[in-house]
Amino acid sequence: MTELLIESSALEDRLRRALPADADYASARLVDERSEHLSVRNDQIEPIFNDFDSGVMISVWDQGGLGYAATADLSEAGLNAAVERASHWAKLTTGSMVTTDPPTDHPTGSYISPVEIDWETLPLNDRLELLQQQSRLLGTDDRIVDWKASLAKREVDQLFITSGGARIEQRFRFVYPHLRATANEGTNTQTRTFGANAFCGQGGVEVLGRYGFGDAATRISEQAVELLSAPNCPTGKMDLLLAPDQMVLQIHESIGHPLELDRILGDERNYAGTSFVTPDMFGTFQYGSELLNVTFDPTVPGQLASYGFDDDGTPAERQHLIENGVLKRGLGGAISQARSGLAGVANSRAVGWNRPPIDRMANLNVEPGNSTVAELIASIDHGVYLHTNNSWSIDDSRNKFQFGCEYGQRIENGEIVGTVRNPSYRGISRTFWRNLKGVADQDSFTVMGTPNCGKGELNQMIGTGHASPECLFADVEVFGGEL
Repeated sequence: MTELLIESSALEDRLRRALPADADYASARLVDERSEHLSVRNDQIEPIFNDFDSGVMISVWDQGGLGYAATADLSEAGLNAAVERASHWAKLTTGSMVTTDPPTDHPTGSYISPVEIDWETLPLNDRLELLQQQSRLLGTDDRIVDWKASLAKREVDQLFITSGGARIEQRFRFVYPHLRATANEGTNTQTRTFGANAFCGQGGVEVLGRYGFGDAATRISEQAVELLSAPNCPTGKMDLLLAPDQMVLQIHESIGHPLELDRILGDERNYAGTSFVTPDMFGTFQYGSELLNVTFDPTVPGQLASYGFDDDGTPAERQHLIENGVLKRGLGGAISQARSGLAGVANSRAVGWNRPPIDRMANLNVEPGNSTVAELIASIDHGVYLHTNNSWSIDDSRNKFQFGCEYGQRIENGEIVGTVRNPSYRGISRTFWRNLKGVADQDSFTVMGTPNCGKGELNQMIGTGHASPECLFADVEVFGGEL
């Protein structure tokens, strides 16, 4: 087997020699990434493709300036050239930085994704046969007109070193399973998926069993067909019960992005908007009802964005962002904390070797409550129970939103009485979360993720983790899409 880049002592020695000893602070972040993508669509195996990507990001702080330079040339000459470019930019930015103090810590440590069953113990032919089996189960009804089963695995190895002696080694192993079935009858088309890509995480083959991948295809196909004859979602203000795979999107858009400190400071203004949250809100603002408890928790085993250190080398630890509904802390790494004077977390993250790290949500979780799902349903006189996101729209301050779901169930007098199609709802972030009136317990707490969150200029597409139980909201404006 070819030696991994982070295991090359010769490369590590070259990196250390290249870092400038006369700068205030310098770091090198080496990233070695490999991925495999398999899919079967309409019972036909699609082309298999693999990605390989390696390179290093150099950061130099010197005399109040900061410079970055990235290179895929890992020779001595290539690394020295990158250091020279980063040093040049550090000199050019002297006197124009919003924060001038370089990092002072030089930590050491490691992180390894927990893997129970290594991906390679399931041979390629077996992986393809599993997808072919799921494809056959998805396409058993003539009304299913398009269907797909896919698997992706991704391995990322990182080495972070600094001129002051830091050494952090992290090994990430990700698995992304997906199923989709689209049914059609006349002008009516309905799609059901396997959690809209949310059922992904760190680990090996066991990730498939964690989310019931092998048992899901038949249910997904049947529900896609079921939606063809279901009535349209009712319209009006009512109770709204959200399943964990819809809570992923609700947490992500109306808590995660608004709390990113760089966005609050205005850095995303040109690309994806700012935030309705302002610096003076921290410590006093009632973000939600007293039932709302939200944590930044990169320590959850197997969650998509778990890690030991962020990409600036800050040790990661669990922190409450919202406690009993009150906003306590933002999502900002060391630089944003220095700029804003606000408490943050270790979430300075980059998508790869050729991007500098920026503030990104990682594992952002709604903590379990004390109610069972059955108790929440029984408490609803008139409402809907919505599953799996399929559309989203939110304004540029992450305040007003409108989300659509794949599958809905109508609840009357404490009982589920039928399926509804084309369900959607809208709201305003602070009002919505303050109307949280029920949070299910640990039994429904589901650890999921979003593999494709985009942010930044140049764009960075990165994975974020989200976990939640079922959550119940009062007085939500619900509506259906008429055909």
